[in-house]
Amino acid sequence: MLGGMGIQERVNSATKKACAARLGRIEGQVRGIARMLEDDRYCIDVITQIQAVKAALRRVEEEMLRDHVSHCVEEAIRSGDAKQQRRKVAELIQVLGRRSS
Repeated sequence: MLGGMGIQERVNSATKKACAARLGRIEGQVRGIARMLEDDRYCIDVITQIQAVKAALRRVEEEMLRDHVSHCVEEAIRSGDAKQQRRKVAELIQVLGRRSS
């Protein structure tokens, strides 16, 4: 869908497909962790799998951020619309601030 000022605000189809596939694998990993808990698996093994899921989610997040910058932010810059440019930069600052907390 397009934003009110003509700025692209949707995920690139290739990125969407790749991230959806990764999220499907992550979903399976999370179900596996739940089974590990039910099976009383060793704590370190469970923690190791949790760390793997977190790393996989970070990769999806990075891909989405890359997509946002290469499409939405780039389009705002190309548009010459200072208000849209400031909005896109503010969005990035906000999301990156949450990322580090």
